[in-house]
Amino acid sequence: MRNLYEVLKERGFVEQCTDEGGVVKWFDTPGNAVYVGFDPTADSLHLGSLIPLIGLMHVQRAGHKAVALVGGATGMVGDPSGKSAERSFLDDDDLAYNLDGMRSQMESFFDFEGDSDHPAAMVLNNADWIADVSLIDWLRGIGKMVSVNTMMSKESVRRRLEDRDQGISYTEFSYMLLQAWDFVYLNETHGCRVQMGGSDQWGNITAGIDLIRRRSGEQAYGITFPLLETASGEKFGKSEGNAIWLDPKRTSIWDFYQYLIRTDDRDVIKHLKLFTFLPLEEIEKLAKDHEENPGSRIAHKRLALEVTALVHGMLQAERMVAGAEALYSGRLEDLDSDLINQVFSEGPSCRLSSQRLELGVDLVDLVAECALVKSKSEARRMLKQGALYVNDQRAEEGKMVDHEDILPSGVVVLRKGKRDYLLLQFD
Repeated sequence: MRNLYEVLKERGFVEQCTDEGGVVKWFDTPGNAVYVGFDPTADSLHLGSLIPLIGLMHVQRAGHKAVALVGGATGMVGDPSGKSAERSFLDDDDLAYNLDGMRSQMESFFDFEGDSDHPAAMVLNNADWIADVSLIDWLRGIGKMVSVNTMMSKESVRRRLEDRDQGISYTEFSYMLLQAWDFVYLNETHGCRVQMGGSDQWGNITAGIDLIRRRSGEQAYGITFPLLETASGEKFGKSEGNAIWLDPKRTSIWDFYQYLIRTDDRDVIKHLKLFTFLPLEEIEKLAKDHEENPGSRIAHKRLALEVTALVHGMLQAERMVAGAEALYSGRLEDLDSDLINQVFSEGPSCRLSSQRLELGVDLVDLVAECALVKSKSEARRMLKQGALYVNDQRAEEGKMVDHEDILPSGVVVLRKGKRDYLLLQFD
């Protein structure tokens, strides 16, 4: 089995490493523990969370112990890393709800049973060892070993101190110690000597390494992942400023799949290496196929299939593939009710009584009534130009919409031009 660090590095996971030689040697021995922390600011992980999640999946696949840490204690404080202003506190109920949501999502990514070659993964909550520590014990046991000078030199703290309008509270300033103590605790109870995290976690990770060294003299290590931006400069996992969530109640599976299909050509091969477990030889072949025939978007389709299957299961992924093929070939009758509502969830809709279709409704009147066009005169003009469609079929002048136009999914899809859709629903 290949050394885990080499696998992570060649697939693009490594932004920084505190000691490459030491990490490689550590990973030469199977069964060693590695941890990544997850911030419970929401009840769902998002697409950007897949980098640390898949990084931990590589840990388990390489025969090491993957430890996912959810911040039941640190989430009550808030990490200042990468933030220009202080976060709002979560109340106990919201925090508990978020933790439950994250924990249930993680269960689909890891093997919690394990076998002789792959230790069982663990999901731990740092409230279990931080919440009951008294202030006096904290100051005497932890505070004594940490230099304020060192803490102030960390970029996340220094940047906030330089901002006179925001500054940094003592609460957020102390966050670094909480995360450092997590590393110490996992080192002393689970033999964990490697922490991984986003590149904005470098200061917190190195603080933990230093605290372990001061307490026990043992050498620990840190690896940071790149914080991805798309080639267009947008933060990866965002669509028009909104997060792409792993929870289908927050982001529909269709929107999740389509976000991946729309990956920039300049990013798609890099993302195949990071977000899938496809062999690099297969990814190189996809890169060659993409270069020779970029219009086929074969690499994009494979990325969307693999990542959607990882998060939502292969059955749902294949359903999205079939739905996309049906949609783009004009076969709307092949879309079931759930999928057609996902596809058109962001667009306008109009609700009518199904009784109105018994005698048929003039398409001109209908598109004007439902505000797909501004006026009946515009509707007549567009109909004459062949720019009005019913269920993706070009409508003829005099078209009446009736019961025969209702799709098996129970709706009618109206379209103006190439992109303006309206979903007609019925009572």
